[in-house]
Amino acid sequence: ENINAKYISQKISKTRWRPVSAASLQQPEVFATGSWDNENNRVTIWSLGDHGGSHMDGEFEEDPQLLCESKHDGDVMDLKFLDQDRLVSASSCGAVTIFKLKSDCQALSVAHVWERAHLYSCDKAPCTAVVCRSPEIVSVGEDGRIILYKADQTEVLRVIENADSSTIHGVTFLRTTEVLTVNSIGQLKMWDFRQQSDSPAQILSLTGDRLPLHCVDKHPNQQHIVATGGQDGMLGIWDVRQGNTPLSLTEAHSAEIWEVHFHPSNPNHLFTCSEDGSLLHWETTSASDMSSLLQRGWNNRVMSHSSVQPTGGDESLVSTWLTGDSSKSRLEATHMLPSQTMAVNSLDVLEQCLVCGTDGEAVYMHTQIPV
Repeated sequence: ENINAKYISQKISKTRWRPVSAASLQQPEVFATGSWDNENNRVTIWSLGDHGGSHMDGEFEEDPQLLCESKHDGDVMDLKFLDQDRLVSASSCGAVTIFKLKSDCQALSVAHVWERAHLYSCDKAPCTAVVCRSPEIVSVGEDGRIILYKADQTEVLRVIENADSSTIHGVTFLRTTEVLTVNSIGQLKMWDFRQQSDSPAQILSLTGDRLPLHCVDKHPNQQHIVATGGQDGMLGIWDVRQGNTPLSLTEAHSAEIWEVHFHPSNPNHLFTCSEDGSLLHWETTSASDMSSLLQRGWNNRVMSHSSVQPTGGDESLVSTWLTGDSSKSRLEATHMLPSQTMAVNSLDVLEQCLVCGTDGEAVYMHTQIPV
């Protein structure tokens, strides 16, 4: 229910909502997709309904409408909106590109490209992820480099040349000058651009097999809380202020987790998508919710609790993701897609709208998620 599917003849690597202005109170209407593993890859802009027209009944048309597109050299490895009018892509050819979107969303053009931003000594290296906090952009790559850019400057601001000896798979801003990266040996590394040193300010890691971490997202209100998704399908919740290991690990999926996202305005809700073809909506529930939760017969496999008590601080400010007492806080998970067989590579959530893209050449949209 409330899910629309659109088949678009391209494997979708990334899906992103165009931001809505904070004052508008509108639901998002426009989203971008990036493709991969096609002869000609593209970044494409879509609208739910008649973009620019009025919705008399507030309902969207069934099918998203193609607004505009631009060709993209290499696979789209990542895609992020810098603001309402600019979109940043990461390419398997090592480039980082800023696209300019016309205000009516009817044209998409290349504003600037940093060619070969990521490279090996003799060849281009895939740029694996980008993160934006306008006007700053940070990219990471298979070459283990971290690069800081300013959107309105052609010169790069900073390169941490040998940040990692393994592939960096994901990056998120913690604070204005700090980013957190995840790599292919199960480590999180925190970097502070104020420091001249090219060493990480902090390293956290999975114990045991050191399996790759593919994605990371920061809690929108509490920068010290992050979620990661791993190659083994485990969802990790970390507190970067304490300890060097995750607070909790939940067996979320049966294959790689490709993306994890906290809901930007209601972070008790979290979303994950996986190579196993599923998209899960996670919700932390307090003890008072437990009776209704149990009546609904939730699968114990996706119940989890953290093993570490949060230290100090006002209890009311402690995120429910960090509650140490298993009787007080649980995770419940809801499947959001009809049974899928192809990988769900990407998801994005904004207000009550969710969009995800798959290897089955389909985009799924849910416009009334319960958050």
